[in-house]
Amino acid sequence: MDALRVVIADDDVLLREGLASLLQREGFQVVGQAGDAEELLGLVEEQRPGLVLTDIRMPPEHHTEGLDAARVIRERTPEVAIMVLSAHVDVDHAMELLAGGQSIGYLLKSRVVDVNDFVDTLRRVSNGASVIDPALVAELVSARRRDDPLAALSAREREVLTLMAEGLSNGGIGRRLWVTEGTVEKHVRSILTKLDLPETGDDHRRVRAVIVYLESR
Repeated sequence: MDALRVVIADDDVLLREGLASLLQREGFQVVGQAGDAEELLGLVEEQRPGLVLTDIRMPPEHHTEGLDAARVIRERTPEVAIMVLSAHVDVDHAMELLAGGQSIGYLLKSRVVDVNDFVDTLRRVSNGASVIDPALVAELVSARRRDDPLAALSAREREVLTLMAEGLSNGGIGRRLWVTEGTVEKHVRSILTKLDLPETGDDHRRVRAVIVYLESR
């Protein structure tokens, strides 16, 4: 198989070089590095990578330059997978990003501690998964009001919801929680029912629907 072509964008040179070195060791082909959004857009146009890793905040204002670039990339080249690495839990910006469809990911930099898990996540995103950092889901869940439908979810259903948001399949959730896939399917149906969300055969659409619902409350 051809190596996955990757462009990395972050104004932190040491972090950027570290990511590039790590990914190259794991069999990725790093075809470009950018220190700002404008450079990122130029590299994507020139190199047509399969995956972009970008920070949300980059020069010159360190506000939403990376997110804005990700939006442009999605509009111009929707086939390019996008993984955003952020230093902070930013619910509004994450929701705006995740509304862009499949092959989208949002991870906190501080949680990238296991190389194998990180590489696996990048490959899943490049293959069409939507992956959301569990810390973001926890932020959404903890912020709910007492009369919110999330109050109806059991502790186990909340665990399943979090793993759904990470992009795991029902089988993957079952392995993580040491339960059968059939049990997970029952939990998922219950979650969708309690949140008044229609069932669908598209796992990624299901994840996005749940997260968008949480954000909108």
